[in-house]
Amino acid sequence: MKFPDRHRRRSIALAVAVSLAVPLSMMPAANASGSLSTPNPADAPGQFSEVNLGQDRTEANFFYRIPALAHVGDGVVLASWDARPGSAADAPNPNTIVQRRSVDNGKTWGPMTTVAAGFTGSVSEGKYGYSDPSYVVDEESGKIFNFFVYSKDQGFHGSTWGNDDANRQVISAAVIESTDGGETWSAPRLITDVAKPGDGPVPGAVRSTFATSGAGIQVTRGEYKGRLIQQYAGDVMQANGSRTYQAYSVYSDDHGATWQRGEFTGTSMDENKIVELSDGRIMLNSRDSAGGGFRKVAISEDGGHSYSKVSQDRQLPDPTNNAHLTQMFPDAAAGSDDAKKLLYTGANSQTGRENVSARVSCDDGQTWPGLRTIRRGFSAYSVATAQADGQFGVFYEGNYTDSMMYASFDEEWLNYVCAPMSAPKLTLDAGQSATMEVTITNQENHAISGILQVQQSSQVSSEPVAVEQLAAKEQRSIQLPVTASVVANGKQRLQLQFTEAGGKMSQALVEAEIAGKEMTGLEISGERADAGRDLAAAPYQAGEKLPYTFTVKNAGNVNQWVVPTEGNFAPFAARPVGQPSDAGNCRYSNLAAGTSYSCATPRHTVTEAELADGFFVPKTTWTAGKLDDYAKVLNDYVITSDEVDVLERRPSLSAEASDPVFKDLDADGYASAGDTVTYEASVRNSGNVRLTGLQGAGWEAEELTAGGSSTVKITRTLTAAHIEAGVLAAGTETVEGSNGLRVASAELKLSELKLNVAPKDDATAKPAKAVLSDDNGHDTGLKDGDYTVTMNLWHGSNASQFILLEDGREISRQTLVSASPAAQQARVQVKGKKNGTYEYQGVLVNAAGSTKTQMLKVKVKDANPGTPVLSARTGSAAGELTLTTDMWWGTNATGYQLFENGKLIDSQDLVAATPAAQQVATVLRERAPGSYEYQVKLSNDAGESSSKVRTVRVK
Repeated sequence: MKFPDRHRRRSIALAVAVSLAVPLSMMPAANASGSLSTPNPADAPGQFSEVNLGQDRTEANFFYRIPALAHVGDGVVLASWDARPGSAADAPNPNTIVQRRSVDNGKTWGPMTTVAAGFTGSVSEGKYGYSDPSYVVDEESGKIFNFFVYSKDQGFHGSTWGNDDANRQVISAAVIESTDGGETWSAPRLITDVAKPGDGPVPGAVRSTFATSGAGIQVTRGEYKGRLIQQYAGDVMQANGSRTYQAYSVYSDDHGATWQRGEFTGTSMDENKIVELSDGRIMLNSRDSAGGGFRKVAISEDGGHSYSKVSQDRQLPDPTNNAHLTQMFPDAAAGSDDAKKLLYTGANSQTGRENVSARVSCDDGQTWPGLRTIRRGFSAYSVATAQADGQFGVFYEGNYTDSMMYASFDEEWLNYVCAPMSAPKLTLDAGQSATMEVTITNQENHAISGILQVQQSSQVSSEPVAVEQLAAKEQRSIQLPVTASVVANGKQRLQLQFTEAGGKMSQALVEAEIAGKEMTGLEISGERADAGRDLAAAPYQAGEKLPYTFTVKNAGNVNQWVVPTEGNFAPFAARPVGQPSDAGNCRYSNLAAGTSYSCATPRHTVTEAELADGFFVPKTTWTAGKLDDYAKVLNDYVITSDEVDVLERRPSLSAEASDPVFKDLDADGYASAGDTVTYEASVRNSGNVRLTGLQGAGWEAEELTAGGSSTVKITRTLTAAHIEAGVLAAGTETVEGSNGLRVASAELKLSELKLNVAPKDDATAKPAKAVLSDDNGHDTGLKDGDYTVTMNLWHGSNASQFILLEDGREISRQTLVSASPAAQQARVQVKGKKNGTYEYQGVLVNAAGSTKTQMLKVKVKDANPGTPVLSARTGSAAGELTLTTDMWWGTNATGYQLFENGKLIDSQDLVAATPAAQQVATVLRERAPGSYEYQVKLSNDAGESSSKVRTVRVK
């Protein structure tokens, strides 16, 4: 049961408004409401585990809320909660209370059973329900009590005055009991007349009430030892005729046989819990129904019958949420240090039900230095207990549907040191520094030392300051320099953090007032919202919609509106605030500074191209501005989020190469430096998604669809080192392809090749003199520029290499086999030389030196086509003329051109077959009478030749 929430459930958007805009990249994350750096709950030190007791919603499809928890001895732990039909609504929803039981201190849990069953109603009988359970354990008698609401037609807000349980408009108070460790329970016993006095709106009358869910206590010390106490909240009529929500205790001194009500306490109270202090006093700790942002506290000196004036505990931030506190060591001797240690659990925020955390007090709740997060993100009501095995159990809401989480941890996990801190309010300007005087008290029984700092936030930071050894129970003032950020502005709550040398920590909240400028900025993030989907078993299909959630945070220091304008989601975008927009959009009209919201409505429609890639990239555009002008955009944000898989991506490449192929580029018959070895390489996309940007081993920027392949030739050039080794060693090439941010690679193995290298040159005398000769004109009688230059070394010291120079320029280099004193010969084919004279000289080389041949001159005079002869013959038709060109013998032409009066009128390609004759004819028609001059040009690569001009008269 709860009073109306004074906060709005955030479904999206984090923004900041400002007159001075600051780039988002310059703005640190906004500070949480008093949170230390938050390690994962499962991280060391200590032991931590948790289990969801509410996964099974049963055939009734219940919505689960409102945890209650009790350790009843002998390892038995009871957990009960509301099973709400149809929705997570409070009474008068016909709710049922269910329970699970553990006999091994919460390690394992029995099946869900029903403690009190609601009824949805029938034609003849009205509905009723039971809500908001709370255990009270009587360790003296062995009895266990469970208090809860009994509703008919009205819940807390609709109940009328009076305590007639037969009146269906009256909300009732019920209690059941168990004498067998919670295995069975009595029928509900109604104590409405105790918890809800008064028959009408008179001072002291209670219009509506409920037992605070979670757990009550039994007093174990002092005058009221044995008393059972359960807390209630009620809407109470005041003496001046007004009404307010007040807290009060309902208690029993006869083991639950009778119950009586204590005095009303406070104003604007709500769900409230109590804990016994080390001296037997009772501390009350309440939610603030007025939304004050902190827990409310009062002390009872008379066993819970009455309480002191209520005050705020400004070390316990609260977003109007049900929290809990309990003794860490309930069996500790009165007044001992352990008896003063309390455990508090609640949402560590002032703006949202999130970050349920455990806090530790070492001084009966005067300070709360210990803090560790149990659950990041949404988490609401909680209740805690110390267990017999030295562990602590915390039962809390992970959502309002199917997440009733039981966490268990030891004292070491809390990682606290009893060293509370305090400091006066800090005042400074944005961007400036100041010194904070921090008072730290060592409540431990041994000396401590460590580091003091302000937890860095978007508002304030500090350099760590060493705290030298602090004796047991000693108090000391420390000067801590702090700096306000340029975005800091207004009232802040800063987090002091002391880290003891052994790693244990204490914390405290300090108020600050920072004079700054209005600033805007958003932090926008997103994540897929289909966590339960197995992409391997159920990949998305084209056209299917993938759910996505955006979280938007106001990283500035003023309220701001947020409007998404475009993106690859629908619904998502919206028109400006105040204008009609599609349902489900992610617009937010008034986002408070430092707060955030989530938008879970967007859906992305998967495309065929995205299926081929296996993912898509969320791209969105947002605008934001100040509340005083919805039309003026102060900031634009283009957000590209992380890749979102639409199937189980398995990018993969496979590659293979053929056997090597040797190419003897210098045609010397041996492997030489500069020769090449080529491999035919292929790569295949062996994964299930497209790969782009293929690179390595000769591939560049290619794309491969799943199952696709590509081939390239890989050429390795031989070096002197390869020739010396006589082998081209095996090698590898890496080929890579990208699938978004993922990379697939394959290793291409290039096999070894043994090289056929020329024998080693061990000559002791330089080569003998050789002579050059040529066969220019020997084959056809034409010195046409195609011939062979031959080197002959008739006898003597052999060469290992022959070099031929043409007009002083090297045109050939050959490796020779030395077999001194036998003759050696080398031939060089020369082709396509134009008419002219060419000088050749050979150089013979071996290890002992080199010799040169005499110069050989070769004259080429027949490279150009033979001279053509042009003849003409008139045809039978008027103006018809046939021109025939004959080249009777000589170097053939490959091109033919006919000119008439100096103008080209025909051209043809010819087939060369030197020295055979060539003939070509051109037929001309419709020539007007008169004289015409004709000439033919024949051409080849070497040059051209022309016929004589022939004059032809056409009659």
